Amino acid sequence: MLLRAYGIARSLVMYYGVPGKHRRAMRLYGEFIGDGDVAFDIGAHVGGRVRVWRHLGARVVAVEPQPDCLRVLRLFYGRDRDVAIVPGAAGAKPGKARLALSSATPTVSSMSPGWITSVTADRSFARVRWDRSVEVAVTTLDDLIAAHGAPSFCKIDVEGFEADVLAGLSQPVRALSFEYVPSAHDASMEALRIVEQLGSYEYNYSPIETMRFASPRWLDASELRRQLERIRPRGRSGDVYARLRSA
Repeated sequence: MLLRAYGIARSLVMYYGVPGKHRRAMRLYGEFIGDGDVAFDIGAHVGGRVRVWRHLGARVVAVEPQPDCLRVLRLFYGRDRDVAIVPGAAGAKPGKARLALSSATPTVSSMSPGWITSVTADRSFARVRWDRSVEVAVTTLDDLIAAHGAPSFCKIDVEGFEADVLAGLSQPVRALSFEYVPSAHDASMEALRIVEQLGSYEYNYSPIETMRFASPRWLDASELRRQLERIRPRGRSGDVYARLRSA
């Protein structure tokens, strides 16, 4: 129990306690989200993005499978009628799945055994332990859209399960992001491949939690792949952003 409390406290400091981070996030997400928009937070964790998006005026759908994180989300946002908290995960099809939990580092809890195998070779994951697991309900992005409307932005941060989440989407959304981890490069490239099939997107990349784009201009998919290959040896994770090209 103490280890779980430590893990949640660590996440709260990471997502709520860094000076200037909220202001940078407001600028970044303000490019995609406006007043009255719907935004999906797939892997909402303790709600750092939920807070930003609510300040931008969005209605937020927060999907989170971890029981301890759900308690935090309900405490912080459970009375907000414009935040729909969805317990469980998103995936390729509805059903049930197993979530491997890391009590001390809940940010890396994952439903992808292959991703866990990949990242354990990374020195930055050397001390991470997945010490328990739970069965969680799984929905799809298509079902979430049917229930809540199409999002102007969809963030997917699910520790190697991004491609599975995207496989449950049959229509392009205006903009989205998914996590990139260099030690699990192939999983991220599969997610990118699925996004390419959904629509005509352009891309950028933001190193982990900096809330700043790495490229001064938006890139096509081949340019993004080259950029991610260049940074791959340095091992810096982050988020890929995709937005539909203007007609």
